[in-house]
Amino acid sequence: MNAVSSAQRDIVSLRMSHCRAEHAAQAAQFHLAVLHYRECLECAEQREDIRATQFFAARLADCYGAMNLQEKAAHFHALAGAEDAPLIG
Repeated sequence: MNAVSSAQRDIVSLRMSHCRAEHAAQAAQFHLAVLHYRECLECAEQREDIRATQFFAARLADCYGAMNLQEKAAHFHALAGAEDAPLIG
């Protein structure tokens, strides 16, 4: 039961970080959005969730692009662009 409770907390934390990131991005507070999107990306990577990893990498690419940090944007865009990668195994 502890594992289920812990997993639910992880999902809740991920969702809260995602909401904070979206709100910050909409308000053009890109440094804050990056902070929260990075938390989301780390969580997705730990969970080995490829689609979530791609999603959050794409959001980071958007934020870095808006901040004119093209090298970082390109890095995260490449990570998000692994759409051709198999989702299982």
